[in-house]
Amino acid sequence: MMVTRKFLAPIGVLLVAGLTLSACGGDDDDGTAAPSASASAPQINAADFTADFSLMKQLTGLASQGEGKIGVLLPDTTTSTRYVQYDAPYLTQAFEAAGLSSDQFTIQNAQGSASTMQTQADAMISDGASVLLVDPLDPGSGAAIEAKAEAAGAKVIDYDRLVTGGPADRYYVSFDNVKVGELIGQGEVDCLTAWNVSKPNILIMNGDPSDNNAKLFADGYHSVLDPKFTDGSYVKVGEPAGTWTPSVAATTFQQQLTAHKNINAVVTPNDDNANAVIAILKSNQVPAKTFPTTGQDASLPGLQNILTGYQCGTVYKPIYLEAQAAAALALYLRAGVTPPTTLVNAKTTDSKIGKDIASVYTTPIWVTSENMNDTVVKDGAVTKEQLCAGEVASACTEAGIS
Repeated sequence: MMVTRKFLAPIGVLLVAGLTLSACGGDDDDGTAAPSASASAPQINAADFTADFSLMKQLTGLASQGEGKIGVLLPDTTTSTRYVQYDAPYLTQAFEAAGLSSDQFTIQNAQGSASTMQTQADAMISDGASVLLVDPLDPGSGAAIEAKAEAAGAKVIDYDRLVTGGPADRYYVSFDNVKVGELIGQGEVDCLTAWNVSKPNILIMNGDPSDNNAKLFADGYHSVLDPKFTDGSYVKVGEPAGTWTPSVAATTFQQQLTAHKNINAVVTPNDDNANAVIAILKSNQVPAKTFPTTGQDASLPGLQNILTGYQCGTVYKPIYLEAQAAAALALYLRAGVTPPTTLVNAKTTDSKIGKDIASVYTTPIWVTSENMNDTVVKDGAVTKEQLCAGEVASACTEAGIS
């Protein structure tokens, strides 16, 4: 919502001047200028971003005010296809919708190498980045990048993953990741009932323990499933070491299945790990809709596995929302303007430094075959032609996907 104020002249002119001088005059304890509050800055709301990127057009004034470049560091192309398929193009679209030219921002992918990400960050800082968005490969390397960026005078934003141990005054943009886990846990519960799985014996497979998001996901699905384990309605067969590498997940699942023949359901924390598990189930001729798996990211393989009855659902995180929120926040910081509380709508505890990090949360959605057409297809996250190719065509028709 845009906030405007009308003042009577000439008193209003003096008031505005006084406010401006007051807002711009303060320094942080370290002597660097703090972002200023601005009555004329757009008061956008984190809940108002849409698929057409129209809200970003309200930030063209901020974009013209700001100085320096915005740098974005993405981690890899293997733990999830989202970074190439969604994040990079959506961030580009968000910056351009707000009026930035292509030479005012840069987006790079570290291809799984922490040293590459550090090199990319150094180059961005040397090239005049005033804001850096960091989606780290691990917290340690991410914190080192952010400390170096802040020492050079840049503002930093944790993008999607919290950089535990990072600077206390940074920002964080993500989905509500505990909620993501709760959706996974409830999706498993609903699927066990819908697929008539009696005496559920569940293997819990987590994401990489070095990723703070993986911990938050686990907190969420454990909050749903642990009461079932406690009262004996479900059995937890095991919870091996986590990973985001599908080949490692496949090996882990095969070992667990060999050791525990009673496993008849699995919590998988993303679509890529679920797909690795499903490949093993299919090789063992396990029929559809008998062995629940879960996921997140609304990837094409994940959505197709849902339609064909091998995955219960996936957490759809409309990345166009997250990308716009991150781009908007970066534009406020680049312009030296304190972002509104309608945008910075949460706090996230960094347990390593014992501080709450100012955060922007956007809302995830649990997607099944029943609502797939009205969510990911409607949003254009995947096209009907991609989704319904080959053997999935009949399942698409049955799900009413058009």
